[in-house]
Amino acid sequence: QLQLVESGGGLVQPGGSLRLSCAASGFPLDYYAIGWFRQAPGKEREGVSFISSSGGATNYVNSVKQRFTISRDNAKNTVYLQMDSLNPEDTAVYYCAAMFASNWCTLGASYDYWGQGTQVTVSS
Repeated sequence: QLQLVESGGGLVQPGGSLRLSCAASGFPLDYYAIGWFRQAPGKEREGVSFISSSGGATNYVNSVKQRFTISRDNAKNTVYLQMDSLNPEDTAVYYCAAMFASNWCTLGASYDYWGQGTQVTVSS
């Protein structure tokens, strides 16, 4: 069974950067499309960024375009989310999720496996 572990969250000042990692074990990650989701207190879960199993196709929610970059290294069984120009509205728990498919989907319900989440707090 695929297991996902996120890391890289923390406290950062507005305008700063963080790189989240999603490390997989139990099965080769290159069979899975990956999504990064986030949930802020009192808000619905939101899909942030997605990447196909090969890494050839990516997608971003409008609010993070030009600031976040998703990538993957299938040899390392790891997916990354580089987050730049962070602002307080990016504060949330960030989750990675895997779907056994070549292309991504923006619906969280379509994903089969989820990590435990990593907290990102943007504050001065």
